[in-house]
Amino acid sequence: MRFEESRVGSVLVARALDGRIAADIAPRFKAELAEYITQGNRSIVLDLAGVTFIDSSGLGALVGSLKAMGKEGDFVLSGAKAAVAGVFRLTRMDKVFRMYETADDAVAALS
Repeated sequence: MRFEESRVGSVLVARALDGRIAADIAPRFKAELAEYITQGNRSIVLDLAGVTFIDSSGLGALVGSLKAMGKEGDFVLSGAKAAVAGVFRLTRMDKVFRMYETADDAVAALS
């Protein structure tokens, strides 16, 4: 999984550059997100605007990252397109994650 990173104040914005988050890349995806957390980032926006598909392995990686962050920080999602947002609604993960339309909206909420 490739990411494009930017920082707005204390908020790290990680834009997923691969269109699919599925079983074949989920372990690497989870490891890279965990690295952001272990580096001390406490406010992370994962921008999913470029993601067109996510499966249960990808959702599991996101849940693992949310748990790794714990209550000491914020791990939020932004930019989920209709198909990806539908998976979150179907699995009720939209109740677990704070989701924003755009990365800018997410950053504003965390700032």
